[in-house]
Amino acid sequence: MPAPLPRLAIVLSHPVQYYSPWFRWLKQNTVLEFRVFYLWDFGVRETLDRQFAASFKWDVDLLSGYEHEFVPNVAADPGTHHFRGLNNPTLTKRLALWRPGAILLFGYNWLSHQRALWWARRKNIPLLFRGDSHLLGRGRPALPQRTMLKILYRQFAAITHVGAANREYFILLGVPASRLFFAPHSVDAARFNPADSATRESARLLRAELGLNGKRVVLFAGKFSAAKQPLELLRAFHAVATDGDALVFVGDGPLKDELVALAQTRADRLVRFLPFANQSEMPARYRLADIFALPSRGHYETWGLAVNEAMHLGVPCLVSDLVGCQRDLVISGETGWVFPGDNPAALAGTLQTALRTAPQELHRLGQNAIATVSRYTYQQTSDGLLRALASLPSP
Repeated sequence: MPAPLPRLAIVLSHPVQYYSPWFRWLKQNTVLEFRVFYLWDFGVRETLDRQFAASFKWDVDLLSGYEHEFVPNVAADPGTHHFRGLNNPTLTKRLALWRPGAILLFGYNWLSHQRALWWARRKNIPLLFRGDSHLLGRGRPALPQRTMLKILYRQFAAITHVGAANREYFILLGVPASRLFFAPHSVDAARFNPADSATRESARLLRAELGLNGKRVVLFAGKFSAAKQPLELLRAFHAVATDGDALVFVGDGPLKDELVALAQTRADRLVRFLPFANQSEMPARYRLADIFALPSRGHYETWGLAVNEAMHLGVPCLVSDLVGCQRDLVISGETGWVFPGDNPAALAGTLQTALRTAPQELHRLGQNAIATVSRYTYQQTSDGLLRALASLPSP
């Protein structure tokens, strides 16, 4: 009979639209006893998002169905944008009162995470780590940083990796394969269901409202920031699109004005802009698209969970080879199209290939996308976490 799993304390910066449904699933479908310790109330209280340059809160339930608590954050400028933005002096006291058998840290680069890490080491409480860093587009870290990271990751008894590029990152930094457990990035597949009639109808109405009927639609959804290359995508679209094509941008960010101005220089190209969409609105926006584009460059795009969402809805994806999920989810000719992230000319050529793909081939790619992403669900993520916990030495 297997040993019982330890009580797990999960330390996370704030409620996240991708993780809260997973925690709910864990509670409903496993015997794991856990509590999430949140260090900031972003997402459940209206707060300024610096990159979107707008205040909002998520319109889906992020807190019910699992055990959690908010630990007071005394930071003068709370947030994840700097080391002292998560400063929760009572965190270790709260952890001690709950008496966990293991602690899972999401990330490490904040004051409270460091407090929790070294407190757990002093108390001989096993630590698990979850992160999604990779080295795509930046190469090996310099020796001092590499040495620091190797020391850091040695503090963890087990580490969950989200995909191939993330696993290579940990291996390079000296983490033994025996301490690595595949727990992929996943989303709430039930929310992104291609058979959902309400989503299909909302997408149909939105297509008509935007004048997209009969068009081959490319969708970009996210922050309009340089690292995501929305301007390069628009230039590529201007270069290769026909009057049968359309490009839809969903989101906001510092490049919004420049994007709108550039779009207006080509009246013969159909480009539409939709504002930032909350979680409940996103399925219909993916569903109106024939192609989802995430042309990000550099290590900024550690995974790209929007790709998971689009693929669950049967939308093939066009991504750069610097997007963290590319090697796991997007294969040229199978689930979408891939281009070298540092080559805008290649983006234009790849976009042209995607736009001229025959309808039956586009359908095949979409069905392959659904089949591929079906292996990246809360079940697989949970299995990896439970295997990591089962690997811990008995107390």
